[in-house]
Amino acid sequence: MYSLLNAINTPDDLRRLERKQLPQLAHELRQFLVESVSKTGGHLSSNLGTVELTIALHYVFNTPHDRLVWDVGHQTYAHKILTGRREVMNRLRMAGGPSGFPKRDESTYDAFGAGHSSTSISAALGMAVAAKLSGSDSRAVAIIGDGAMSGGMAFEALNNAGAIDANLLVILNDNDMSISSPVGALNNYLAKLMSGRFYAAVRRGSEKVLKGMPPVLEFAKRTEEHLKGMVTPGTLFEEFGFNYIGPIDGHDLEVLTTTLDNIRQLEGPQFLHVVTQKGKGYAHAEEDCVLYHGVGKFDPLSGITPKTGGKPSYTEVFGGWLCDMAARDARLVGITPAMCEGSGMAGFAQEYPERYFDVGIAEQHALTFAAGLACEGLRPVVAIYSTFLQRAYDQLIHDIAIQNLPVMLAIDRAGLVGADGATHAGSFDLSYLRCIPNMTVMAPADENECRQMLYTAFHMDGPAAVRYPRGCGPGVAPRKEMQALPVGKGELRRAGRKIAILSFGSMLAPALAAAEQFDATVANMRFVKPLDEELILSLAREHGLLVTVEENTVQGGAGGAVAECLQRHGVAAPLLQLGLPDVFLEHGDPVQMLAACGLNAAGIAASIRRRIADADNPPSRIP
Repeated sequence: MYSLLNAINTPDDLRRLERKQLPQLAHELRQFLVESVSKTGGHLSSNLGTVELTIALHYVFNTPHDRLVWDVGHQTYAHKILTGRREVMNRLRMAGGPSGFPKRDESTYDAFGAGHSSTSISAALGMAVAAKLSGSDSRAVAIIGDGAMSGGMAFEALNNAGAIDANLLVILNDNDMSISSPVGALNNYLAKLMSGRFYAAVRRGSEKVLKGMPPVLEFAKRTEEHLKGMVTPGTLFEEFGFNYIGPIDGHDLEVLTTTLDNIRQLEGPQFLHVVTQKGKGYAHAEEDCVLYHGVGKFDPLSGITPKTGGKPSYTEVFGGWLCDMAARDARLVGITPAMCEGSGMAGFAQEYPERYFDVGIAEQHALTFAAGLACEGLRPVVAIYSTFLQRAYDQLIHDIAIQNLPVMLAIDRAGLVGADGATHAGSFDLSYLRCIPNMTVMAPADENECRQMLYTAFHMDGPAAVRYPRGCGPGVAPRKEMQALPVGKGELRRAGRKIAILSFGSMLAPALAAAEQFDATVANMRFVKPLDEELILSLAREHGLLVTVEENTVQGGAGGAVAECLQRHGVAAPLLQLGLPDVFLEHGDPVQMLAACGLNAAGIAASIRRRIADADNPPSRIP
């Protein structure tokens, strides 16, 4: 079934093939992708769209000596398969298996780790400059999608690259554009022409001859720009200092390999515009590339994904609340940095299109844009993943918090995210949010509490954040009616003795289960900032041990806030802080990952027992 693919274990094997064999390899590789991802889940549409481009890159460039830097990285499955990881793709995004993104410690062919958008050009430029300084003939290639090009960092890198004049190739993988046959043929021909040595030599030679006649040189340059501009959209990239080539058909291997081979001989910054189709070669993904962008396990013949339980996810709770709140308050506007479906905003976007703003992959802009809206009396709600909010930290402090603007953050994917691994885990938001003045930070314990917290945050007069995990909660149905919670107040959920567990957010269910083993008190703290200091001090006086539990790193987290509270009031109560460890946690099953971190009921109970045992058997003093 995979006569060519099964013989390829490294790109050296690929480069031994004749060019006429490459289309057959692309067909086999695409079949393998559909079969493999149907069993593991993962990113499908984007990977199907870059099959030919991946083959051509490894065929033409001497990888890993030449560096391929993939932006975001959710289009690198074909790259992984061709670079020795075909046999382990059945463990994709599972513990011990390959990551869904490039990782430097996974393969020498993964030149740069990724997961967040718009970093490839900066990284590849650094590699190109390093090669230049060391005298290496290594080439650096950045492969970036049209979505990632909406990130400001990509343009910062383009601006810098044009001034440095290193041997950098930027490939724009444009999958939001179709090529009709006549235009495609013309563009392919022009790309071959403009990437060839003859064109480059004529261009350089003409500049030398015309340098003595500045007006004529300027006229020639303008003429060239205008001629290119009539058939290509490359003028912008030429202004950055790149030689623009394309657009070309990203599924035509003959055109791709010829063009890349020509470009590899050129000096200086090159920009290749490649047009591909997301989901290429799999009818279900071609019809709905968004649905198959990130997909669970599915039947490859029917394309049907098995249905899961009926509980609403936290994301769905947010989406329902957003529509309900928008119906009540015309001031509400929704903002997302290119995560409409993932953040649960699709319904809102359909019902209130004039109040919905997808700003592209531009988290920094999203927050400052929200600040501007808030200045004019609107109530912006920014739906954003915890891991992506990290990219807009300065804007959160400088543009929102300092001015105490009523911008609401609906923070999805807080805590561990399982298969997406360290780059997407929301491990740090409690730590980096609670240290900001004017911020209010909430963490719901269940679905209904999430809805009520969203309502509470929306009506606050300053910046407020509600952080909730990926997937479903314990199954508490959200009430349709909404009521603001008392700000900074927790609640007792279980009365006990000797031990008090202070639970923050998603940890309430395992905390309650662990408490049964000790007859412990359990408090659902609800607010990380402001803390319910009265409740904390009361529990400290009445119990011999306080235990804080959070799905956030221990460093700087909610447990640290409790410790600061005790210290501030001069209370020397024993305190055990449980949370995520001081490491970047790899991909895997989220239930197993939480258990490994000691954040399930058994793990919490075990940590409490160890602490009690240590207290009963203190180490002997050193004389």
